[in-house]
Amino acid sequence: MNIGFIGLGIMGKPMARNLIKAGHQLTVYDIIPKLVTEAAGFGAVPGKSAAEVAANSQVTFTMVPDGPEVEAAILGSAGALEGAEPGTVIVDMSSISPLVAQKVGAACAAKGIEFLDAPVSGGEPKAIEGTLAIMVGGKKETFEKVLPLFQALGSSAALTGTVGAGNVTKLANQIMVAVNIAAMGEALVLATKAGLDPEVVFNAVKGGLAGSAVLNAKAPMVFSRNFKPGFRIRLHQKDLRNALLAAEGMKVPLPFTSLAQQVLMALMNEGRGDLDHAAITTFIEDMAVVQVQKP
Repeated sequence: MNIGFIGLGIMGKPMARNLIKAGHQLTVYDIIPKLVTEAAGFGAVPGKSAAEVAANSQVTFTMVPDGPEVEAAILGSAGALEGAEPGTVIVDMSSISPLVAQKVGAACAAKGIEFLDAPVSGGEPKAIEGTLAIMVGGKKETFEKVLPLFQALGSSAALTGTVGAGNVTKLANQIMVAVNIAAMGEALVLATKAGLDPEVVFNAVKGGLAGSAVLNAKAPMVFSRNFKPGFRIRLHQKDLRNALLAAEGMKVPLPFTSLAQQVLMALMNEGRGDLDHAAITTFIEDMAVVQVQKP
């Protein structure tokens, strides 16, 4: 299949590579020319604009930071919608506001273009492995058409509702991840302050009810002081901001989400916005004046 891919950053680049590995012809574009050149190095065809990418593709993916970038990449001048032909599909895999996803979906429908919002969970490691969890909103028949491509990118892909539902599901995911990391940080700081080896505590609890994929992935990063971003604090803050805005519109109180978002904002103000979100733990460490490490 002829595929387009727009957005070749920390997530998009390995995703594009996996589509090529699956045997698809890929035309790519990014506003940073160096990233397009790098993608050409593993077999992608460079595109000069998002519109050109979509014009050459049966399915066009976008993977960019937030709603304004999605609107620019799809609805803007020389955007994907300008080049896409009726009957083709645009799939936005960015994590954005559900309202923006619905706006983009409506614009695509007006031109006869199918649209799915399909944000992902798993960060850079799972993007590289091709084992992302993909949460999709849109029509069932469109989802089934794109499903073989999702299977090249992830270990699971679930249709959760109409357009916008994928991003509501992703916001729910991001709430659970952020609050989980914050709780992990508090627990490990407490154990360290008490004179225990936090890694021993981690190994003691991970097989019980407190165990989680988040704990298994993020606790070892804290022990090793490795905060190389698989998912950046500033992007998680953006997701929680979108969750709070959506919740406000539905009059849903999210007290713990609000607190986690404030922690992320504080870390951004301290220059830690490009660290992995495992560094939420450092906020607790600073308050307790202790670092999670072996005694």
